[in-house]
Amino acid sequence: MVRERVADNVYLFTSERYASVNAGAVVGPEWSVVIDTLAFPDEAQEMRSFLEERLGTRIRYVINTHYHADHSFGTCWFPGAIVLSHALCRELLDTRGRVGLKSAQQQNRELQNTRIVLPDIVFDESDISLKVGKRVLRLIHLPGHSEDGTGVLIEDDRVLFAGDVMMPVPHVVDGDFDVMLESMKWLPKLKLESLVQGHGDVILRGEIQAAVRANISYLRAVAKHVRQAGRRKDPYGYLENVTIEECGKSRILLNGLAGAIHRRNLSGLLQTWYPEKAGN
Repeated sequence: MVRERVADNVYLFTSERYASVNAGAVVGPEWSVVIDTLAFPDEAQEMRSFLEERLGTRIRYVINTHYHADHSFGTCWFPGAIVLSHALCRELLDTRGRVGLKSAQQQNRELQNTRIVLPDIVFDESDISLKVGKRVLRLIHLPGHSEDGTGVLIEDDRVLFAGDVMMPVPHVVDGDFDVMLESMKWLPKLKLESLVQGHGDVILRGEIQAAVRANISYLRAVAKHVRQAGRRKDPYGYLENVTIEECGKSRILLNGLAGAIHRRNLSGLLQTWYPEKAGN
């Protein structure tokens, strides 16, 4: 795992095992908050060890930005912590999360002792906040990648842990295309110093506007091609020739996983917008 400091007593943990997925921690004078927990037990335990043993801080809260395995499966390795999320995240963990974990355990023995932990405190229509020392953390609903997506804004530092609504290559298959666009357009209005993506590098203040524009441009290019595919007799044949590069992104992003994400975006949108074509 790679560890770096994003701001004073704000830490980022990046997995070296899966898709450069990120988790974070905000360390206060008496206790700390963990933001996402990664998927594999050894990485979650390494986070906990650094915070509790190296820094000597008690982990009081864990925030799940959404229910996907790579962000939530490690929650069980923070016993005693109070877990917060959007209300939809709790519902999805209790349904799709349990099914996903069972399937993952059949394929990976490392996950045999992993268990789903349902959030203790949830929010729905209104944002909620908590204080870590003098810092205020605000939980904001940021859907699009998934319907339960949550961002965590550290207000004084203007640092946002955005979850997967921001990634080097947007991934919209489990979410909503139009909702993701609206969430992305809202991000620059926060006047951030740093934006922590759900995967990949931290985006600094001067780069945020350009990064958001690049992701929106990519999504619009994908949408254009899917609409063209929907008018053809062989939509998948057409989409097979639509490269990630012509949509404005590089296939080497996320350690080479970008190409697979791109293909899922194309086929997923076709299935959503043209189900009658997708079934052929």
